[in-house]
Amino acid sequence: MKKAVKFSLFMLLAFSLVLAACGNNKSGGTTSTGSEGEGGKTGSDIKIGMVTDTGGVNDKSFNQTSWEALQALEKEQGIKVQYLQSTGEADYQPNLNKFVKGGYDLTWGIGFALEKALGEIATQNPDSNFAIIDAAVDAPNVESVLFSENEGAFLVGVIAGKMTKTNKIGFVGGAESPTIKKFEIGFKAGIEAVNPKAEFTALYASGFDKPDEGKAAASTLYNDGVDIIFQAAGGTGNGVFNEAQDRKGQGVWVIGVDKDQSIDFGNEITLTSMIKRVDVAIKTVSQQVIDGTFKGGTTTVLGLKEDGVGIADTSSANVPQEVLDEVQSYKEKIVSGEITVPTVK
Repeated sequence: MKKAVKFSLFMLLAFSLVLAACGNNKSGGTTSTGSEGEGGKTGSDIKIGMVTDTGGVNDKSFNQTSWEALQALEKEQGIKVQYLQSTGEADYQPNLNKFVKGGYDLTWGIGFALEKALGEIATQNPDSNFAIIDAAVDAPNVESVLFSENEGAFLVGVIAGKMTKTNKIGFVGGAESPTIKKFEIGFKAGIEAVNPKAEFTALYASGFDKPDEGKAAASTLYNDGVDIIFQAAGGTGNGVFNEAQDRKGQGVWVIGVDKDQSIDFGNEITLTSMIKRVDVAIKTVSQQVIDGTFKGGTTTVLGLKEDGVGIADTSSANVPQEVLDEVQSYKEKIVSGEITVPTVK
């Protein structure tokens, strides 16, 4: 039976290291000298691999944040890290197997799409360690990390509900799935909490590597009078930003996801971003492997209370202080349990 655990805020912050720059190749990583871990290996002996979903490692979002986290560990701990990029579902098992056969100490699956493949490979290789983001795999050699995306999405929903001028707000998802639905449902709940009269429209693409579909969805929403779009779409979301860029100066905004996307797309079109601390999860579990304390068979859930989700520190660039104060008030109510953010309609 799988046990559920939660990281403390202290534990999260303890492993919140400085991010390194993202790699540009389809695989990367170098070996250098590291310290002795509890497992008996030096840092330079430890190898950690990462398999992306179809969004790609340079998606300016989910996969990129994960890879940057591993690169930071490589720089500071001297471990060897490498990623393999998946272009389709058929790549998941072969990519995971490459790391197993290569003797890697930990293999990450990034995204719910890898749940089935990683579960099967983990069962076939009980002596190998695995970890996965956004899915719960019930196996003694797998550590699973989930997020309360609905809670973070609620906060940016409050911002959208308070700041829309047209009273029309949109959402673009990369693909319909339980995880992305949590973004949509939490966002809508936040809007309704402060602006129940606002019209809400959600559109979905056919995958997380479809920027053209993201751009087309954004165009449809903006043409319909929507002035704020929250995208939870990986590389597809880049197309939403591209459409907003084409309409810069017309009063349209995008709310970023996973990381502070104003860094990539600028404050002129990025209203705020919902932060999902995938980097903290990656670093924390990977550090356990380095230290020889890996907790296979566990599922960890990170929400507002654990500082696993939130809003970007740069939100004050476009969001008035009185709105940010209201966001903080709602955050406190969610953390205390006074408000429970829905996960289903």
